[in-house]
Amino acid sequence: MGKQPNVLVLLSGGIDSTACLEYYTSQNLAVSGFFVDYGQLAAKHENKASLAVSRHYDIPLEKVVLSCGRDWKKGYIVGRNAFLLYTALMNFKYQNGLIAIGVHSGTDYWDCSEEFIQRIKVGFESYSDGCISIDAPFLKWNKNEIWDFCIRKKVPLEHTYSCELGKTQPCGQCLSCKDLEALYAERPSSKQSN
Repeated sequence: MGKQPNVLVLLSGGIDSTACLEYYTSQNLAVSGFFVDYGQLAAKHENKASLAVSRHYDIPLEKVVLSCGRDWKKGYIVGRNAFLLYTALMNFKYQNGLIAIGVHSGTDYWDCSEEFIQRIKVGFESYSDGCISIDAPFLKWNKNEIWDFCIRKKVPLEHTYSCELGKTQPCGQCLSCKDLEALYAERPSSKQSN
């Protein structure tokens, strides 16, 4: 049997990235987390959640702080997932392995699509001579399927944080919190304090 790959999970501390961490740690792979503070509104809360989640799973967490001098507001940030993935590639410490992202179906964001993942994968494999690849295990799953996976696997949702505005969640304003409210409404018994 071949050597298990090293897996670096982009970890924002949110539900999707925490589910992604569960997905890989449950396979007994060499998993670590990667948090990027790029000046997003929720950076402080996301960092705290990422630390709590990485402690729960007993994995190393690398943090990178970058500044471009821009004041990020709520909503879609053009190029965000490509930026995060290539930042992870630049910081990947191994000769081979996977960089994982918890994107899922059911959004209108191009950088959560199969086409986006395939294009980034070509870049990764070109830069690394095919030794480092991208993986998005929930690419064909919707948010409800990820939520159900989290409940079934006892993912520590109480440690997660998903508000894009850096407010008390669910804030009722950002798309992530609206998703969270919808999940709680459909499954009130699974509501946890965040």
